[in-house]
Amino acid sequence: MLVFRVRNLHRRYHVLLCFSIAGVIIYHFCGVQLGAKTMTRRVGLKANGTQLTLEGKAFCILGGSLHYFRVPRAYWMDRMLKLKACGLNTLTTYVPWNLHEPKRGVFDFQRELDLETYVSMAAEVGLWVILRPGPYISAQCDLGGLPSWLLRDQSMLLRTTYPGFTEAVNSFFDKLIPKVLPLQFKRGGPIIAVQVENEYGSYAKDSTYMPFIKEALLSRGIEELLLTSDTHEGMKQGGVSGALQAINLQKLSHEVTEYLDTDRSGSPKMVMEYRVGRVDVWGDLHHVLGPEDMIATVRKILKRGASINIYMFHGGTNFGFMSGASWHLEPKPQVTSYDYDAPLSEAGDYTAKYHLLRDLLGRYRSIPLPDMPVLRGAEAYEAAIVYFHLSLWEALPLTEGPFRSESPISMENLPAYNGNGQSYGYTLYETTISDGGILNSQGNVRDRALVFLDKQFLGVLTYKILELAVPDGRGVRTLSLLVENGGRVSRGEQLDRQHKGLVGDVLLNDVPLKDFTIYILDMKSTFIDSLRWAPWKVPPYTPTFPGFFQGRLFVDGYPSDTFVKLPGWGKGVVFVNGQNLGRHWSVGPQQSLYLPGPWLNSGANEVIVFEEEEADLKVHFESSADLGMAADI
Repeated sequence: MLVFRVRNLHRRYHVLLCFSIAGVIIYHFCGVQLGAKTMTRRVGLKANGTQLTLEGKAFCILGGSLHYFRVPRAYWMDRMLKLKACGLNTLTTYVPWNLHEPKRGVFDFQRELDLETYVSMAAEVGLWVILRPGPYISAQCDLGGLPSWLLRDQSMLLRTTYPGFTEAVNSFFDKLIPKVLPLQFKRGGPIIAVQVENEYGSYAKDSTYMPFIKEALLSRGIEELLLTSDTHEGMKQGGVSGALQAINLQKLSHEVTEYLDTDRSGSPKMVMEYRVGRVDVWGDLHHVLGPEDMIATVRKILKRGASINIYMFHGGTNFGFMSGASWHLEPKPQVTSYDYDAPLSEAGDYTAKYHLLRDLLGRYRSIPLPDMPVLRGAEAYEAAIVYFHLSLWEALPLTEGPFRSESPISMENLPAYNGNGQSYGYTLYETTISDGGILNSQGNVRDRALVFLDKQFLGVLTYKILELAVPDGRGVRTLSLLVENGGRVSRGEQLDRQHKGLVGDVLLNDVPLKDFTIYILDMKSTFIDSLRWAPWKVPPYTPTFPGFFQGRLFVDGYPSDTFVKLPGWGKGVVFVNGQNLGRHWSVGPQQSLYLPGPWLNSGANEVIVFEEEEADLKVHFESSADLGMAADI
């Protein structure tokens, strides 16, 4: 057994090493320090021939993806300790541009977005960090993590060197990169590598783009190892000179196995994303990958001497409207949960995958793994009765707007928020008509519209349902279309065409509708807070839809995690104490929403449900998640 010990005057952290000797992987802990500037901090992580070295010593990355923006801040340390206790030595995280710069020039690095604290906390735990700053990250986020205000430029070419895009990237990096420079390995921090963009090989529209991103990082002071990550097919066009090419995979196909077995590239092998699950979409099944399949693949990768990163080690939750969409001839909106069938569940519980992975990595250790942190289980609370009701129409005075327009305007191009438009949620378009007939969307509804005539529901328009009958009537009547952004696609050729709302004319009897009044219902916390002054109805009342329903959840003692379940409800959004927990939809597969204990108060908690279709008037709180009927990947 080879043993390396590097001492530091301050504190010691252990780093997992691996060597490929006669086909056997040997792991040991090395005392390279985190958090201290020493004379030994000069070399950093390097690709030396076919192996990685850290400070000149052979090093194997055993990583796990854990996204700070998908985990309540109060649980960051808990998830990191569980990652380390599993035998992993490196944490990897994306940086979501759309959350950090929600409006052009307005940046947010606070609370759940405090990246500096997150990376520093990883160092305290004893983990190295691989930073994946984008600017495009995919990650099944809305628009792949790009801010929607980019789409206000009608000529925008995302992920290219189009000036409008590169100027925005430079502005973002000017704010982001200085925050992480002191956290690099050579400056005493835990960041040992930085990724250049993400899976560009599957896009590859501009041969000058990856060199631009690389230079944008280097010129601002990034000095650690650069890497790229792509699928096996994307590796042909996704790389950039001077960056280690890593591979993303879920199964060891013949081509992937051949890549891992060959030394023709003369560089270290790294699986940047070994995908242990898959994101779910509404109306489908919950997809899982068997624990035995996972561990067999991990074992094969390690036996080949490759570094590995588990994607996801802990998925977390797409709180709010973060979830994106998949594209299969049409967009398929993704569910709120990002459980991803990961070794650590959405609520941070250990799974069979966790125990198998810990057992595998523990076999090659010269010292025992850290103890597994104790779990604190979820609670089932008494159901909240929604005593108060507010119709959508009664809430309109509290929304952003109204705006007047001759023709429909997409969400992104609305004259709101100092020229940034609307990013997420719903938009209500109203106009008047004097005739009945056939309403034809021409495919300009993105993504789903509830249609009303004088506040009476007529039907739904979607990508597939393009026409709707409007009954005849007397006089001038109000036609309303409540359009939901179900999530912009996170990857693919459709990326530039992700405008939401009404993106073109809607016809009535082949004549375009005109003279719209437009309201923004983006469901921001300021709007939810303003509802306290709304004219809520109390029992007895007849609920109308869409509408808001309010009740109280009572917690006795210290709050615990719980899961919101809505049997008898249709489709909408849930808020607790002003926090947007995400979308719910009876079509499944997901049937529960994760509610973290730190977001609850001891005593009374406000529960608000925006509901589009139907309501049972009770909100249930259970002790276990329900992600729907499972299907093997």
